Amino acid sequence: MNIVILTFEGFNELDSFIALGVLNRISRPGRHVRICCPAASVTSMNGVTVSAQCDLSAVKTADVVLVGSGMKTRDVARDASIMDALALDPSRQLVGAQCSGTLILARLGLLDGIPACTDLTTKPWVEEAGVEVLAQPFHANGNIATAGGCLASSYLAAWVIAKTEGIGAAEDALYYVAPVGEKEAFVARAMGHIRRSLTA
Repeated sequence: MNIVILTFEGFNELDSFIALGVLNRISRPGRHVRICCPAASVTSMNGVTVSAQCDLSAVKTADVVLVGSGMKTRDVARDASIMDALALDPSRQLVGAQCSGTLILARLGLLDGIPACTDLTTKPWVEEAGVEVLAQPFHANGNIATAGGCLASSYLAAWVIAKTEGIGAAEDALYYVAPVGEKEAFVARAMGHIRRSLTA
């Protein structure tokens, strides 16, 4: 299984790295989680430079594509060379977006008739794209999920694990990263959101 986390110039570290960390709680042969970028390296909104583990050509063959957020997402959404490379297909891929990454899904037409979650800054841009924004941290419809708020990236990652490895594996991954003394409550809250999407 190939999972890519789209990470662009000016990215938010919490969104890309929390998802990467939670998803890598599952380790088995043939399962890969990679940071995917349009350039050889990208620098975060706080000055952290990372090397791409794969380029945008990996999107076409990925089983799961998560779109991270950042301070330059609107520029990304206007860049035809990037957007044309994002041939996402929810009929065969799990597709998720975090915060301003939701704008990318909206501009690709993947959220037509589907409400979504995003951060407060991005909310008006997503609404301008014709998408209803929900006041909640996570929402999924079939193979498309969105999350709003940096720390909701753990929900998005757990959704991927629940869909691909089962609910128990998702609970275990969340339990590992949850704060000590709050683990049971954290897992219950997150899985409450995720379970609703799995049974809808």
